Amino acid sequence: MENFLAEANIPNQSILAVILVVFGIIFVMLMVKSVPQGENWTIERFGKLCRIQKPGLRVIVPLVEKVGAKINMMESVLNVGSQDVITRDNAMISADAIAFYQVVEAERAAYEVRDLLMALENLTQTNIRSVIGAMDLDESLSNRDLINSRLLNVIDEAVKPWGVKVTRVEIKDLLPPPDISEAMARQMKAERDKRAEVLQAEGDKQSAILRAEGLKQSQILEAEGRRQAAFLDAEAREREASAEAKATQLVSKSIAEGDIQAVNYFIAQKYTEALAGIASSSNSKTIMMPLEASSVLGSVAGIAELAGEAMSKGRSARN
Repeated sequence: MENFLAEANIPNQSILAVILVVFGIIFVMLMVKSVPQGENWTIERFGKLCRIQKPGLRVIVPLVEKVGAKINMMESVLNVGSQDVITRDNAMISADAIAFYQVVEAERAAYEVRDLLMALENLTQTNIRSVIGAMDLDESLSNRDLINSRLLNVIDEAVKPWGVKVTRVEIKDLLPPPDISEAMARQMKAERDKRAEVLQAEGDKQSAILRAEGLKQSQILEAEGRRQAAFLDAEAREREASAEAKATQLVSKSIAEGDIQAVNYFIAQKYTEALAGIASSSNSKTIMMPLEASSVLGSVAGIAELAGEAMSKGRSARN
């Protein structure tokens, strides 16, 4: 080696310097560590925890200290595999879940439990069996929020010594066996048919009530109309009787004054009314009346004269 160095004309001082530089680089690389964001490293001195290194550029003593565990401090997701669970009423269902957790104390997560992920998964599966096993099948299928809340409280309390915070636990699927699913489907169909029949009966009841109310209102309005018509008919008859009485009074007055034409007017009016009644009868087909035309004409003439005198008296009274 010395002959080679001598032949190459390489000074011993240069070789020593190169060796020192190489060892210096290796020493610096062993001493300086870069901790990524979102992680905490545990530093061990002769196998014992001495401190926790936060994210950034950190320095350790080579050969005396070493990096123990690299702990992820970010929130992580744990998929809990499917498992068969027996409910309180001895029904078997398949359940799986998902859990969100975050390490809050790196030293505990590194040294209080050997395999954190396996421990979390086994603990979650055990508590799923405990929580669902305390519930009936129908209760477990319809109360997922209650199951999630109970699981979160129990698991979060159990993992506190490990320096872990469980933020959320969600049941993904609760699958009963096929025979139970078919029975539940039939039960649901029967329940829906029952509700449909109840709604139909309620609709028929309301419809009947509304029809009865409408008929009642119609009868009330019809009775009101008949009452109003009867009142108007009575009022018309009263007015007609009053007019008839007044006409009779006027005729009587004219007779008392010696006016014979008033008598002819009165007789002719009653005579023509009687003829109109006979002619309008439904069972009268042929009418035989021995009438004297001169009598009828005389009556009509009397009516005309009476009307003329009444008009003359009216003009005289106005003048």
